[in-house]
Amino acid sequence: MWKTLTRWYHQLSSPRYFYRFASAVLPWLMPIAVLVLLTGLVWGLVFAPVERYQGNSYRIIFIHVPASSGALMGYIAMGVAGLIALVWRLKMAEVMLKAMAPFGAVLATVSLATGALWGKPTWGTYWQWDARMTSMLILLFLYLGIIALQSAIRDPRQAARAASLLAVVGVINVVIVKYSVEWLNTLHQGATLKLVGESSINDAMKWPLLISMLGLWLLYAANVLMRARTEVLNRERRSGWVATLLAPGAKE
Repeated sequence: MWKTLTRWYHQLSSPRYFYRFASAVLPWLMPIAVLVLLTGLVWGLVFAPVERYQGNSYRIIFIHVPASSGALMGYIAMGVAGLIALVWRLKMAEVMLKAMAPFGAVLATVSLATGALWGKPTWGTYWQWDARMTSMLILLFLYLGIIALQSAIRDPRQAARAASLLAVVGVINVVIVKYSVEWLNTLHQGATLKLVGESSINDAMKWPLLISMLGLWLLYAANVLMRARTEVLNRERRSGWVATLLAPGAKE
């Protein structure tokens, strides 16, 4: 098992191997992601039962929760990639960090927007500076900061090091987002959906929510692979294998 993981690690560290891997996976991953996401959304938005206290307004959770979880998981993945880039200086870690930031920023924006829309009928206001909402806003700023660093610094390796450092430090905020409702007095309720232990959410609502989350995570992965593949071609454009790949009639 360990040898297999080590081999995969070294293979995926190769830009050429990663490009071939992504090209083989994407034609399958993208349609599966869209199908799973649409299944969860249609099930939740149309067929899930009405909530006792919030009525139909609760249905926004089928967008809000997947977007929030995707933004958090994406940033954790960026932190891991940033740590690898700082310690081992692997090019593919830098590529993955750059590829993950834009979609993560989109998900953080969707999380904040849907949270505000849900907050109006639930709390009577679109926004409150409570710990969960404020820390999620900071998460969005961290995503945007990483994107800005990568765009502002011309040298890709220097840009990657600066972005990696911000990504690693920013993981602290992910912990705050996750546990703010337990540590502090906020408007947000505690977690009703738990991967470990018994969830308090009704099964008729839980399953479409889980499927929506899975679909969005898969869509995030597909987006990262597409962006990373493009970045690999850009960084390795002077390599012989890229020249061969881009030659008329060539196949990789």
